[in-house]
Amino acid sequence: MSVISYRQRDRSAGTPAARQTRPWRLTTRGEQVVDGALAAIIIAMLVLMVRMPGQETIPYHILFLSLTIVYGFRVWPLWPTVLVTLAVTGATGWILGSHAFSGIIDRAELAEVPLMPALFVAMVWHARRRVAALRQVELMADQRRASLERERGFFRDTSHALRTPLTIARGHLELAATGPVPAVASQRIGVAVHQLERMSALSDRLLALARLDAGEELEMRRTDIGALVSQIGRNWSAGTDRHWVVICRPTRVVDCDPEWMELALDALIENAVHYTGPRDTIRLGCIAMPDRYMITVDDSGPGIPAEQLPHVFERFWHRRPPDGPMGSGLGLPMAKAVAEAHGGVLRAMTSLDGGARFELTVPTGR
Repeated sequence: MSVISYRQRDRSAGTPAARQTRPWRLTTRGEQVVDGALAAIIIAMLVLMVRMPGQETIPYHILFLSLTIVYGFRVWPLWPTVLVTLAVTGATGWILGSHAFSGIIDRAELAEVPLMPALFVAMVWHARRRVAALRQVELMADQRRASLERERGFFRDTSHALRTPLTIARGHLELAATGPVPAVASQRIGVAVHQLERMSALSDRLLALARLDAGEELEMRRTDIGALVSQIGRNWSAGTDRHWVVICRPTRVVDCDPEWMELALDALIENAVHYTGPRDTIRLGCIAMPDRYMITVDDSGPGIPAEQLPHVFERFWHRRPPDGPMGSGLGLPMAKAVAEAHGGVLRAMTSLDGGARFELTVPTGR
């Protein structure tokens, strides 16, 4: 099975500075333009209120409507909001009051003086609550993002750090097994080597999942999927006692990352090997469709019970093989992550042979 080398990624991708600007938040330049336009509208409406005696309620309403609409997008700090509200209320109240006491308008119109500012203050209260809620959501999202980043970094760094000592320990045990050792010791060495191999596979898959979770960019290349699946099938059939059937219908060259695809297929085939015996059949296939291609892995093993199907892609979730060692619990989740990184899906179901069937479907690209 292939192992993809570790590469350091850019750790700044998850920081707040690297996140995209929220669509509801104006830039500094935009804020200045909006504030200037609003100031011009307020002054213009005040002038019209003075020069349109008897019709001053029209610019008066336009003034507060403009103030309300702008504040919905441009929420000022508390004290500027209070000062603007008092200034606009005072100026408009003075104009309406002078016109009312001069007999130009009915004094009943003065009811507008406290009413319109009260409506604006109610809108200000709701807008500020909305902003506070959004800030709280952002803070929680940042904390969650930082927690996930620490978790991914832990898996990545731990997996990478474990690989060297595991390789050294396995090498020494294999070297010791070649010498004259008692049968009991040889058996124990074999058990230890097998467990180290499991830990190495676990380390590699933790590292692969951490890289995929971090959004590592795929190295898309033009790849003949039929040739890739056929080669992987030959590699497995040469060293595994199963009845292998590889049927790849004519496929065209497509865009994918062949290393990641090979890693995903290895995990699917390894799962089939774990749940089958020497007389069982494992079928590999690939089918080209107009806008996507599908790779299938079928086996004639015991299959997956219906109640377990929703859990097969959960990390560290295990099905106990009928006869054989437990896996890492990360192979199928990693294969699913590879499919999703390509913009595709991985599904589990029952095969025609009564065993398990996995369908990895990925868009063809250009």
